[in-house]
Amino acid sequence: MKNIVPYSNVEKKIITIRGQKALLDSDVAELYGVETKRVNEALKNNPDKFPSGYVLCLTDEEMRPLRSKFSTLEKGRGKYSKYNANVFTEKGLYMLATILKSPRAAETTIAIVETFVKFKYAVKQKRKKR
Repeated sequence: MKNIVPYSNVEKKIITIRGQKALLDSDVAELYGVETKRVNEALKNNPDKFPSGYVLCLTDEEMRPLRSKFSTLEKGRGKYSKYNANVFTEKGLYMLATILKSPRAAETTIAIVETFVKFKYAVKQKRKKR
């Protein structure tokens, strides 16, 4: 299967939040080729698949440095989204992959999984060198 989502596209979107590697809901949506609201609907409609620690809702303080990334409300009440973003940890991304369906869902899931594996391998190698 040809990977249409380059690993580098996933890697550059990964952020560290509360000591965990994660992806913003908007970045997940972009990678899967769906709207952010579809990602959050999947989260809302399947709460049993996302126990504590699988998805984190960013605090106002955590959102501040990311605000320039969001511009969903260009007119009207404000320039930015009125809701704080959700971030999906590695486990949350695996669960989300079982729900989201899009033409490129399988390729995107593979790219995400492989990128997280790559990160874990790099950390393991770094620890061995110490």
